Amino acid sequence: MVLVVKQFRCTHSATCLCLKGHINEDAIFLVFRHINWNLRMIALISCVCKWFDEIAKRVLWKEFCHARTPKMMQDLHFGGSHIVDGNWKALGKLLIHCSGCTTGGLFDIHVPGHFVLMTRFSKTSGNSFLPPMCRTDVLYVLDPCEHLDEDEEGDLGFFRGIFKSFASSKFKKVLIEKQANFHPNEVCPYCKAKLWDLLEADLMPKSAAVRLDAYDDSVECTYYVCLNGHIIGFCALMTVSDSDDAREE
Repeated sequence: MVLVVKQFRCTHSATCLCLKGHINEDAIFLVFRHINWNLRMIALISCVCKWFDEIAKRVLWKEFCHARTPKMMQDLHFGGSHIVDGNWKALGKLLIHCSGCTTGGLFDIHVPGHFVLMTRFSKTSGNSFLPPMCRTDVLYVLDPCEHLDEDEEGDLGFFRGIFKSFASSKFKKVLIEKQANFHPNEVCPYCKAKLWDLLEADLMPKSAAVRLDAYDDSVECTYYVCLNGHIIGFCALMTVSDSDDAREE
């Protein structure tokens, strides 16, 4: 591995031990590989100083992503494209964190964000979110994170995903041709890039609501894509009656 040449001053204090030299980057790599790219430890080492934060962003988060979803990472790099849109830290957070929403935000409801233990992204699911003219693009989407009985809102689902090579995708080309507008205030919760509203751009196919088991109404399902190809969305999930209710009907 290539060692970091540029040294960053610690952002905490002038007396920090980091100013006297840093541990070899190879040693850091071996330690984190031994603990299987532990998420908590990556977050802690990122807070030490800028030097450690740079290593975490460039190396540790990358290895975390590869360990978490190896097949998806391999496909995102396939064909000589070795750059994942956005950055590794943002992608790592997208893999394990449901962003939720706050009142007055993208979806104007309050649902706290949270970490998730298991994630499985699917190209098959992602294909349902693409309009017919963009079906050659590759989009990975996670099944909606279900938030049940959210007061008067009912059962809600938050989903997220990522485009492969979004910068050269047909989807982005169509957005530009349509002169789609960015959201005036909100940004991507994972990389802080600007967001396109796909409902406003009329690029949300009916198959997306069907795939999500949402109500058959475009108002009940909407999602956004950021400049780095991260997808975030929300839908009102269809309520399924239990067997007792069904017999009464």
